[in-house]
Amino acid sequence: MNLRITYYLEVVSSWCHWVEPVWADLQKRYAGQVDFEWKLALMDGSGMPVSREQCDWFYRRSGTIMRSPYMLSSGWFDPALREYLAPNLVCEAARDFGVNDDRVRLAIANAAVREGRRVGQWEISAEIGATAAGVDAGRLLDRARSPEVAARAKASTDEFHGLKISQRPAFVLEDAIGDRAIFSGLVSIKPLEATIEAMLSDVAGYAAHKAHFGTPPGA
Repeated sequence: MNLRITYYLEVVSSWCHWVEPVWADLQKRYAGQVDFEWKLALMDGSGMPVSREQCDWFYRRSGTIMRSPYMLSSGWFDPALREYLAPNLVCEAARDFGVNDDRVRLAIANAAVREGRRVGQWEISAEIGATAAGVDAGRLLDRARSPEVAARAKASTDEFHGLKISQRPAFVLEDAIGDRAIFSGLVSIKPLEATIEAMLSDVAGYAAHKAHFGTPPGA
């Protein structure tokens, strides 16, 4: 591919929920031109609400900013949890069953922030994920709890922090000529679309130059 876009996310993040229509639109619009991939960027307790009341306050703010006709549900919030491994690791585990698209994580995310289901519980996330993936819930749950899946989630989270950014959603755009653009926290399609078009144009320009002049002398 001439261009790769990596989307870093936390499954229960409200801002990741708001950006999903943008992600879907980009995948449809640039199918065959851009390689799309999502990776986990787990949030720790410092990024989580401390109560349902605080979560609702955040949801009113983001819902208003997004002009949403619906308010998100804080019913998923569990004061006993400071990290939501279950929903994230179930999504990651689904890859091992050949499910590399968005359907499992969208199903779990919507169950959380739209329906208020307690996806922090392993069995609930596994049930939702298994239904979306069409696999056995017990096998998916076992895989989600495996050291290998946890290691992959940690590695992608470390990769996210290595970019020196903190906001999710985050998008990293890398093209075939070595250019890179990073967006952290933005949920509008316009800056992403403009950057994709510019990078694809540059890649096409380099390809045209190579067709006319070949490789640099002495390379």
